[in-house]
Amino acid sequence: MERFDVKRGLIKEIEKSGGLSELARKFFDNVEMISEDSFHGSHGIMTSIDARFEGGALIVDVTNIPPNFENPDEVKAAMDARKRWTNFLDESTGYNAKQRGDKAKEWAKKASKAKSAISAATHFMSMSESLSAEVVTKANELISEIEMLLESNENTKAASRGEKLNKLFN
Repeated sequence: MERFDVKRGLIKEIEKSGGLSELARKFFDNVEMISEDSFHGSHGIMTSIDARFEGGALIVDVTNIPPNFENPDEVKAAMDARKRWTNFLDESTGYNAKQRGDKAKEWAKKASKAKSAISAATHFMSMSESLSAEVVTKANELISEIEMLLESNENTKAASRGEKLNKLFN
């Protein structure tokens, strides 16, 4: 399963144009609409494509089978499928491949910052003997909230709560 950020406002534009499944039909065969913002399909070496918009992102799960590299026609068909996949991602996210990579790094960095804040706070609380019960309670509440946000893939909110947690000890 992969997650791709989508440009602000693009999801609404795609929904006005018939939804994600309608966009997918431009690139893939056998597209089945599941809802306005999700579909199941396939094309060539991509035997299964499940995609949906969720929380301002495109969530996809793709199953690929490798082509027979000794057969030039299969390699050509695989290259076409890959090109279609890239073009679909370009149009459904509003970002090119480099921008998608940068956004993914940024997303991971936010999660890392939130986890680091939890680790630092936990370590500081275990070492300190002078923290008030109020500060410890507030820190534990923030830690629980950050963990829930990370679990639900809300890394931006988790990172901001991590900053709040860090400020609690400054």
